[in-house]
Amino acid sequence: MKPLDLHKPRRYLALWLPLIVTDRLVRLAIQDGRKQGEHPLVVVARKGNILALVGADANARRQGLRPGLAFADAKARVPQLEVAEHDETADADLLERLADWCDRYSPLVAVEPPDGIVCDITGVSHLFGGEAGLVADMENRLRAQGFATRIAIAGTARAARALARFGRGGIVPVGAEAHSLAGLPVEALEAGEKTTTGLRRAGLTSIADLAARPRKPLAARFGDQMTAILAQILGEIDRPITPRRPLPDFVAEQRFADPIGLMDDIVFALTTLSQNLCKSLDRHGQGGRCFEAAFFRADGKVTRIELLSGQPLKEAGVLTRLLEMRLEALVDPLDPGFGFDMIRLSVLAGDDMAAIQSGLDGKAMASGEVRDLIDRLSARFGAGSVQRFVANDSHLPERAARAIPAISDESPSGVWRQMGPFGVPARPLFLFYPAPTIEVIAEVPHGPPRRFQWRRAWFDIVKAEGPERISPEWWRKTSDTRARDYFRIEDTAGRRFWVFRYGFYGIGTEPVRWYLHGVFP
Repeated sequence: MKPLDLHKPRRYLALWLPLIVTDRLVRLAIQDGRKQGEHPLVVVARKGNILALVGADANARRQGLRPGLAFADAKARVPQLEVAEHDETADADLLERLADWCDRYSPLVAVEPPDGIVCDITGVSHLFGGEAGLVADMENRLRAQGFATRIAIAGTARAARALARFGRGGIVPVGAEAHSLAGLPVEALEAGEKTTTGLRRAGLTSIADLAARPRKPLAARFGDQMTAILAQILGEIDRPITPRRPLPDFVAEQRFADPIGLMDDIVFALTTLSQNLCKSLDRHGQGGRCFEAAFFRADGKVTRIELLSGQPLKEAGVLTRLLEMRLEALVDPLDPGFGFDMIRLSVLAGDDMAAIQSGLDGKAMASGEVRDLIDRLSARFGAGSVQRFVANDSHLPERAARAIPAISDESPSGVWRQMGPFGVPARPLFLFYPAPTIEVIAEVPHGPPRRFQWRRAWFDIVKAEGPERISPEWWRKTSDTRARDYFRIEDTAGRRFWVFRYGFYGIGTEPVRWYLHGVFP
């Protein structure tokens, strides 16, 4: 089924993690079995010429220490401090993992660094018993993981963000943003220090003060961007979030009251999800080409496994078998930890699936069997391990073809060369790369070989065709700057070779060399 009803009024959830910097360090200490310190914890980083606080735990904040305060001032106020250096990369990674975790509540999740996440929860709150149930579930789970949170729900993303960061959080009824957020300070606009100072000097200290003023004078003095943000906070206009992951075409998910960890239970759940998903695909005349199985662990970790198909797929049995093979082929086996409390199966990319009419010669069935084999091998060994050749737009033999995953639907950039006279291939199917050098004896300098030596064996030539001259690709930066003359030759035993002369006799100072580029079957 489609995950969202786009006709319903939009509802957004803003998650603010005010202590994420210090919460990460406390979690690490607990995981490592280290005893938590008794003194306030602060995280510092150099900003300009001073060392300043970028994080402070609840104990430090109760004593007046806030992010932005100079470390020297903090030390003067509270001499006994636990100090840690800021690791911006680790904090960003943690926020991304939490955004992955929030995917259990909605497929539309956006990250707001350094400490915020916004979800579009339109049409999904009923799965948790309503918006209040969703908020309670999220708060309880994050609290169990050691995070301090403040959560707000509103009709616009900006209103939810403002209420979470500058209010007390909570749920705003549909259409009540102007009333519920009227008491917030003008800092909730997050319009910059200069604009905020100007508003306060003008006597405008709250959102209610701004809402009572005409918009044109405000825009003329403080800019159109400020009034646009104000309209979003008041719920007058909406700016949809930009999700960090594309919205799946089709989704099926299953939640478990008791987390599951046995592989038999996981496979059974995937079987049920495959059946539900394929029913939705069949109703819409679609087939999936890219599937994703997401496993949500009870401790917050999310594992995603992608499955590609070379053809539109909507058979539940085939999909289940491919998923099982994909799980068995993982380099790092699926670790359930304390168990998975939700599994989601999604279609990330699909295609129209028309009815197939088999011919009497059975070719359609044989072609389908080949595609099924490719899907199974790709699931077992990985999409990049099963490849096929496509024509490349180049006249150099070694660049005239390239390998791509067999299940890819990428279009070739060139066309295959036509067959030569009498159905004989103009070029061999097997090429040596790099081409080995050979010793050649020719009757005339620029003529075909009469004898050549390869791998310490001499071959006497009885027939020769050519030359086919191929010039270097001058538009590419390469050391290959000399023309090649190719010859198709046959020896006394009927073996056929493809050789070329690199360069011309009497032209330039570099020696002329001969190479064996391929052999004909």
